[in-house]
Amino acid sequence: MVQLSTHPCSVLPLSTAVTHSSRLALALARLHTDGRMSIVSIVAREILDSRGNPTVEVDLRTDKGVLKAVGHINDTLGPAIIASEKLDNLMIEMDGTENKSQFGANAILGVSLAICKAAAAEKGVPLYRHIADLAGNTELVLPVPAFNVINGGSHAGNKLAMQEFMVLPVGAESFRDALRVGAELYQTLKGVIKEKYGQDAINTAIEKAGFTDKVVIGMDVAASEFYREGKYDLDFKSPPNPDRHISSDELLEIYQSFINDYPVVSIEDPFDQDDWPAWTNMTGSVGIQIVGDDLTVTNPKRIEKAAEDRACNCLLLKVNQIGSVTEAIQACKLAQANGWGVMVSHRSGETEDTFIADLVVGLCTGQIKTGAPCRSERLKRNWAIRLDSLGTISETPALCDADINSLRSHKHTIYCTEPTDDH
Repeated sequence: MVQLSTHPCSVLPLSTAVTHSSRLALALARLHTDGRMSIVSIVAREILDSRGNPTVEVDLRTDKGVLKAVGHINDTLGPAIIASEKLDNLMIEMDGTENKSQFGANAILGVSLAICKAAAAEKGVPLYRHIADLAGNTELVLPVPAFNVINGGSHAGNKLAMQEFMVLPVGAESFRDALRVGAELYQTLKGVIKEKYGQDAINTAIEKAGFTDKVVIGMDVAASEFYREGKYDLDFKSPPNPDRHISSDELLEIYQSFINDYPVVSIEDPFDQDDWPAWTNMTGSVGIQIVGDDLTVTNPKRIEKAAEDRACNCLLLKVNQIGSVTEAIQACKLAQANGWGVMVSHRSGETEDTFIADLVVGLCTGQIKTGAPCRSERLKRNWAIRLDSLGTISETPALCDADINSLRSHKHTIYCTEPTDDH
């Protein structure tokens, strides 16, 4: 099953996306790969995501059997050494629009993900290894997970303006240990939150759980949500009042106080997506990871502008934003070529599909964001635990020094010289 969410490529109604997936199938089914294998059919259907909203599921049939692109990689079969990039480019060419408005990104991406999984299965390698091959990576890296433990912003029923407060177990000995630390801290926070709020609650929970030497803090501010006529309203859930709006410089002072008072090492979307001078000012002054999501939307043109303006130093990579696996890999490599970090991310409306767990390992980005350590559709990290068991941990991360270079170094490296069958 391949799950899509809407942002920012053109996304058509689900019934239309299903129809377009079938139209794409007519072309792709005729495409034979190196004479050994062909795609027989691609069938799309409408299902529900974790929010009860419609999304797309894709079945891909090859001349070796049926691929249901859902769940674990060991359930997939597919075409032989399929040129994923070639097929993605074919669909993009067939669409013929800059933002995929002809077929819709939900139709194109659904097929793209299914083809990528099928190609890995036909090659007889795990999906993450196939993605690594596409990206030109030989050494595999397990990521540091960013656990969302407190929600604010537009979708939360509280007064917090900033959207997500996250913990990153950079001092964990392995990915499995990182998951344990995140889960225990999440449970500890439940008790602390009744007495404290926001950053103080997280800091207290870290100390109470005994993880001060293992955990640092990240934030997703989603500042575009409270951007008002060139200024920022940190109480935007209350009735409008321009008198309380603050400038980007004043907001930067607040962020600096967070960095000074708490182990904050990563801040996502600290300013509005078009407040470029504020981004550049912050990235050049605070010495931590500044992540672009709304700023870059996994779009090469905006990534290039952000690199030119030195507006951020990390890309939040969302496959659904750009619309195909090939373009996501290209966006990742573009960011890395500019010296950025890359954090692979889920979307808020999710399914149980684990594609991004393989994506983050194959792309060797070292960071993944999948929400809170609960609910099955969030547990991409369970799949990463299975990947953890495939090789040995060759690098044990240490406590982050609240410095961007240090954060980037906190990666668990695994070596899988021989692909296993139990992936």
